[in-house]
Amino acid sequence: MEDIALCRSRPGDWLVRRAARGDSVVRLRLGRQRLVYLLGPEANAAVFRHDERFRAREAFAALEIVDGPTSVVLSDGADHARRRGLIRPAVAPRRIDGYLQTMGEAADEGLDEVVPGSSYDAYALFRRAVRRSTLRVLFGAELARRADEIGTMLQPLLDLTDKLPQVLDWHRRLRTPAWRRAASARVAIDAFVNDQIASQRERPSETGAAQGSGPMLPLLVHGRDGAGSGLDDQEIRDQAITMIAAGYETTGAAMGWIVYLLGAHPHWQRRAREEVRTVLGARAPAPPDLEHLSLLRAIVTEALRLYPPAMISARYTVEGFDHDGHRIRPGDLVIFSAYATHRDARVYDDPLRFDPGRWVDQPRRRPEEFLPFGGGKHRCLGSGLAMTELTVMLSRLLARGEYILDRPPVRARGFAAMAPEPGVVITHRDESGRAAGPTRLAGA
Repeated sequence: MEDIALCRSRPGDWLVRRAARGDSVVRLRLGRQRLVYLLGPEANAAVFRHDERFRAREAFAALEIVDGPTSVVLSDGADHARRRGLIRPAVAPRRIDGYLQTMGEAADEGLDEVVPGSSYDAYALFRRAVRRSTLRVLFGAELARRADEIGTMLQPLLDLTDKLPQVLDWHRRLRTPAWRRAASARVAIDAFVNDQIASQRERPSETGAAQGSGPMLPLLVHGRDGAGSGLDDQEIRDQAITMIAAGYETTGAAMGWIVYLLGAHPHWQRRAREEVRTVLGARAPAPPDLEHLSLLRAIVTEALRLYPPAMISARYTVEGFDHDGHRIRPGDLVIFSAYATHRDARVYDDPLRFDPGRWVDQPRRRPEEFLPFGGGKHRCLGSGLAMTELTVMLSRLLARGEYILDRPPVRARGFAAMAPEPGVVITHRDESGRAAGPTRLAGA
């Protein structure tokens, strides 16, 4: 199966068409809210380079039930800078290196559950694997055993993130059953995280946390900035829940798209498997290996170009400005789209073609041209963690051998975490081309 048609997002493709027509500004009204879509790299740059013109809180206010009022996602100004600075050490490169084994083990545990010779939904499998990995990274191995329970607890909240913020606000105003389920879920997950914070408060700062190993939570609890300021319990709880909810949902979706694209393009899969065999053999990656997995990283990058974690993002305008002959007024909700930018023929040659080679020839792009994790002062703090996790988990999948795509997804669903629907069903093959389920590998 070579070069099959890409799955599309109807809302995203509408923006792609408007951009192709040369529209840089598209205005809509939803109730009292004025929506202004800014399209193209120049528009993205206008947002990323002028943070003072915007606020995130009003743009994402409807997500407060999911992320919490003090989440860095909903923060602005000095509060945002302080919280971001206190979170950054937990996702620094040295810390991420310490999580590689956890990521590989989570992938192997999921793959080991597959019945030999059977087809399975790789999106669902890796979504669970990323959830286990995320919980281990945050809280440690013991609490990660409750990953499925916590996933069930979170699902009513995640169901809401799949909706446009304006629709979500209607749920809030009308107190719909979906909103009430989410509110109950938030109470339950708050209680769970509060227990972990209270337990950590009773312990001294751990040596492992200071040296770049061990779970993140101790660093969030005991970390201090240059002024001696730390995160309070609510701030820690909101950041932790944001990492769990946004982290595993978006990274799991991205892994699903990677599996789909390599299944649809076997020649790239073969090249990637050869790189894994050459660099790793059957073992999981260690930190020094990552720089030698250049093709895998290019594959991850190209998948994020075609299927960025969030189709759109938004800012609330507080300071009016002009863009391409249009006046953007205070109170306008400015929306920009990674999906539309990444599929713009003026930015990328043959943009609908899956071609990881483009990232080998030109490994870096300007922030306004490649924005799967947003940009500017609100660029996702977990981008390095996500890139590494996707590379590690892809290496573990490819180490199991060739696979074929039995049932591709039908469409790309969602706004905040664009997921392959209904899933990505694959089957592994042995060397003779027959179906062969994955087996345990040495070094896993």
